Amino acid sequence: MKTNQDYKNAALAALKGNWKPAVLATLAMMAIAVAASLLLEMESSVLVLLGFTVTFLVSMPLSVGIYAAVRKLYAGGDARLTENMFGVAFGNWTHNMGGMLLMALYTFAWTLLLIVPGLIKAFAYAMTPFILNDKPELSADEAIELSMKMMDGHKLDLFILELSFIGWYILGLFTFCIGYLWLVPYEYTAIAAFYEDVKAEYEAKQQVAA
Repeated sequence: MKTNQDYKNAALAALKGNWKPAVLATLAMMAIAVAASLLLEMESSVLVLLGFTVTFLVSMPLSVGIYAAVRKLYAGGDARLTENMFGVAFGNWTHNMGGMLLMALYTFAWTLLLIVPGLIKAFAYAMTPFILNDKPELSADEAIELSMKMMDGHKLDLFILELSFIGWYILGLFTFCIGYLWLVPYEYTAIAAFYEDVKAEYEAKQQVAA
């Protein structure tokens, strides 16, 4: 496994010259998420229901889409982030929504036991959005199971990688969160680089075992 700085450097290299499409894709994703959150806070039951609908039917598939888009940028230099994000999200909408919903339910169930087990499982399931797009032949359960196998021994690695962005998130608050339009694709692309690493390691182990 590479160091956190390696993943960050790889992300910055992929984003160099591609910040505009990355920011636009992030803006679209965040706008939808914010709209859903605002609807959930309304007093009208109809608007609250609409908020839940947007969250489940749009935001969840978009989670798969944005990770797939930054991975395509990182792995192949494809800078059509917004197009790829929506294309992946809704090109296999039922599969993506089902996988993300199941992952959320599993995480919530573990969190009901204790916060720490819930966090551990959240990091165990973290590669699921990538796998849902990378291996569409797998069921939602199979994608989650594969994520757990890939993340065996690497949950702390991902936790530390994500924790390394905390300072930037705090600074982003002073920009009224506008800075997050650049920070989110930076972090997500670093996680895409991490996925490529854990995937390669897992597949190498499978070949040795075979």
